[in-house]
Amino acid sequence: METRDQLTITARDGFPLAIQVSGPPEAPALLLLPGQSNSHEWWDELRSDFEPQFRTVTFDYRGTGGSRGELSELSTASFAADAAEVLDHVGITRTAVYGTSMGGRVAQMLAADFPDRVGALVLGCTTPGGPNSVRRPREVGQNLARLRGREHTQYLFSLFYTPNWTVAPRYSKLLGDDTMTAQESAAHLRISARHNAWERLPEITAPTLIVHGDDDLMNPVANAHLLHERIPHSRIRICPGGRHGFFEEFAEVVNPEILGFLSAGS
Repeated sequence: METRDQLTITARDGFPLAIQVSGPPEAPALLLLPGQSNSHEWWDELRSDFEPQFRTVTFDYRGTGGSRGELSELSTASFAADAAEVLDHVGITRTAVYGTSMGGRVAQMLAADFPDRVGALVLGCTTPGGPNSVRRPREVGQNLARLRGREHTQYLFSLFYTPNWTVAPRYSKLLGDDTMTAQESAAHLRISARHNAWERLPEITAPTLIVHGDDDLMNPVANAHLLHERIPHSRIRICPGGRHGFFEEFAEVVNPEILGFLSAGS
């Protein structure tokens, strides 16, 4: 495994942002954006797949990991602006971007607001947001809000992985940053819920690959097809049987395809 450099920068408004960089310094850059209420640890089990070919960059969203402080009004656009500052600080002018779940929402805004910075884009298990998106089944939202403790963890785990996934929930890096306060978690929930890139998606000029599992109840696969329709010249790859964590469970199939796409487009 590559040695990972860790540093903390001060953002435009004084907020501390924790950054993690690994992979060959001379290699093309790849910015990895995690899901809602998660730090860079979201990528811990997957990062090594990309490090031989890319200089991988992550940062902890505000309210997660090492990026802690008083939270102001936040959005996927403000997180995209944070990402641009992170790239500035580590000296990267142009990067490939791979965002999953809420990270895919942030990635959409980064590609729309900072088009010159994004050389290639991969959007995983995400949504355009807004009234045109396809919402998760009502029962799923009700269960996530109602269940507590072990039951909540087990239910969330079942939304991410199929029964064939034998790793125990306590070892998953996708189920949330358990150091977050209730206030921080609520802020992230609002960020995801308020995302609406529908009108901006046709502006995206970066080569784009959309990947999704066809058994994703957390974020229905219909949203992948909407993104494909809205983003010019995009490609789409649907993973049969994949749930919200398909990109980890089926990494041996999915990551080679993503690497091939990124290597050609970055």
